[in-house]
Parts: sequence; structure tokens; C-alpha cells
Amino acid sequence: MAEIRVFPLSCVVQNYSWGKVGLESEVAKLLASGDPLVQIQPDRPYAELWMGTHPRGDAIIRDNRIPQKTLGQWIADNPACLGAKVKDTFQGCLPFLFKVLSVDTALSVQAHPNKELAAKLHAQFPEHYPDANHKPEMAIALTPFEGLCGFRPVEEIVSFLQNVPELRALIGEVAAEQLERSGSDDPRGVSAALRVCFTRLMKSEKKFFVDQLNMLVKRISQEVEEGKDTSGSNGELLLRLHSQYPGDIGCFTIYFLNLVRLEPGEAMFLGANEPHAYLHGDCVECMACSDNTVRAGLTPKFIDVLTLCEMLNYTPAPSTSKIFPAVQSQLDPNVYLYDPPVPDFTIMRIEIPASIKLYLISAIDSASILLVIQGTAVGTSTAAASEMSLCRGSVLFISANESISLHLSSADGMLLFRACCVL
Repeated sequence: MAEIRVFPLSCVVQNYSWGKVGLESEVAKLLASGDPLVQIQPDRPYAELWMGTHPRGDAIIRDNRIPQKTLGQWIADNPACLGAKVKDTFQGCLPFLFKVLSVDTALSVQAHPNKELAAKLHAQFPEHYPDANHKPEMAIALTPFEGLCGFRPVEEIVSFLQNVPELRALIGEVAAEQLERSGSDDPRGVSAALRVCFTRLMKSEKKFFVDQLNMLVKRISQEVEEGKDTSGSNGELLLRLHSQYPGDIGCFTIYFLNLVRLEPGEAMFLGANEPHAYLHGDCVECMACSDNTVRAGLTPKFIDVLTLCEMLNYTPAPSTSKIFPAVQSQLDPNVYLYDPPVPDFTIMRIEIPASIKLYLISAIDSASILLVIQGTAVGTSTAAASEMSLCRGSVLFISANESISLHLSSADGMLLFRACCVL
């Protein structure tokens, strides 16, 4: 029998408390349609689906002719499946972790370290920073998606400092005036002033910031009751985050960080040291295979304010600059590439129109993971033991230099995402 190098996966779900519950969650919907035996619990959060080899969520191989149980074990025994360049560059490991996220309440205000800082943090605090890798990541919206990402233009922050006295009180008059005076002709001066303001906010004494936050929430709630416009204080978002994380310093970060709204298919890329927090919606996400996160608010988890404030990229930029463009492939008009400025991963969005009944998932010189979001097909490959029926929620591992023919059977075409490593 020919060696099997393309096979279906059963993937691990993480039930973090911020996830959407039951069948409101895209993760749960994909799970339920991909495996009819799965029972979705209506009151349980289904936050993340992990597609990869991470030790906290190694995918199970759904082909009993393969002796290895998990994808990680199989790749360790068959490293050539990664592709020659990927295998050599990443020491025989799959370099990315592919996910689906369903976000109901905000994730923590966080950033991910670069490789140098990751190695240092892992050596000092392995219980909080479990590996020595960087963790650049990209989110592509499946439904309308909201997140905080990167520092706002200074004029927006200054406007909040003038409209939100509770924020100004926390930062202090000297730091606030320094930011107000910093000119756009001196980007280093702007970054330095921004660093001072944000650090003063995040290091505020707990009793003081809780008092200021309560005053702010009370004032905005009254303004809402009186029918006033609260956009000058970012009122709607403040009340929403405060209802999720009452008394949390992270509520104030909305005055410093851009609110980015993505429509389905739009993406944001989060490089090292970029402050961010996902707020609501469903997305596919791809990242370097790491679990290193430095947190500072909107979370009950371990927070490391000192490290976060030290490491951040304090470069202000408008929210529109945070949307990462997809580029239509020159080889195949049905493929859109999201190719971030890091070597660890690339994502392809494959939209097959209803008029196409036979489609080739082309061979590339990298292992890849394919996720079906919409549509049905039968897949055949010389590297698969038998026909594979694909539907919403199906996940396939495709070894390097293998292709799959899809025989489409759905009336409305297909939507697929494919994570790989293009070196």
C-alpha cells in the first residue's frame, strides 16, 4: 500500500471562559458539522479550535491505518513531510499553529515577545512563559470582528485626555502635557511621551484607578440615560468592557489603542510587541507555534505590567493601517494570500465558485493544514488511502508536494482556509 501522506484530523477544543457558548460559537458549529458524533453543550464556551502539533493540543489523526495517534508523533517520524526547506529551517517541527476563535467577551490586553525577549522570559519564568519562541499572529475575520490593536494616532489620545478627566487624573498633568506638546516632527519624542503616559496608567495604584473607573462609569451611564452622545469618551465600549471586567485597569486602554473592525475576509497582523486585545467575533488565526503572552489587563490570569510596558512598540498609527491586505494569487484567481513579514506561516483563503465542479488544491513545498468553512466535496489524492468526504468543519493535513482533487457537490461553492509555510 502506498504511504499515506494526506489525512483527516480531529482537533482539540479549548473551552476558555471568554468563548461564545453552545452553537452561537463558530468553533462549536464547525465541530458539530465536521463530526456528527460530537455533542455540543448549550451552556459551555467553545473558544478555540487548535489545528496543529502544539503539546497542549496535538491533533488526532482520523485514519486507523496510520500507526501514530497524533499529528505531532507522525511528523516526528516523517519529517520529510514538512518540505525540505521547512524541515531544515524549523528543526523538523511544524512551525505554525492554526486556530479558529469564537470571542464573546474580551481577551486580555496583551503582546507577544520577540525571539530574544521570549528566550529571556522563558529562562527566568518558565511557569508563565512556557517556551522560547516568538508568537507573531494573524487573525482573519469569519464574522464581523472587533479588536484593539496598536497605539492610536496621538491626536486621538490627546482628545481623550481632554474629554475624560478620570483618565487624565490617572496619568497626571505632567505626563499628559508632555504628550500634548510632543510634535509629529519628532517621532522618538512622541514615542517616549506615549510610553510615559501608558506606563503611568498601567502602574496606577489599584484603589486610585478603581475609584476613577467607577466615577467614569457612573458619569457615562448618566449621560447615556440622558440621551447624550458619549463617543467623545468612547462610552459604549467602556461600559461594555466594564460589564465584562469590572474594576479592571484594562478598561482604560481603549483610550490608547485603536479599535479595529474587520469584515469577513479582512485580516490584522500582530507582530512582536504590538499591544492588542480581541473583543468580539469569530476568526481564523495563525501564529508561530508558541504560547508566550505578556498580559496586563482584562484578565484574571497572571499579569506582568512591567514587562509589557517595557516591551511595547510605542508607534502611533491610524486603525486603517492595522488591516492587513490579502493579495489575489497570480497562479489561481480563487486563492487570496495573506503573507505576513515573518517566515513561520502564510494563510490562503480559497473561494471556489459554484460554477466550478472540479478543483485542484495545488501541491506546495510545505506541509499545510486545510480547513473547510463552507461547502461539500469529495477529495481524492494519490497520497490518501481512499476518498475523503469534506464538509463544513473538516480539517486535513497535506504533506509537502502533495495535491488534492476536489469534486464539489455543494450548490454554493466552497470556502477553505489553508495554513502553510512559504520560504
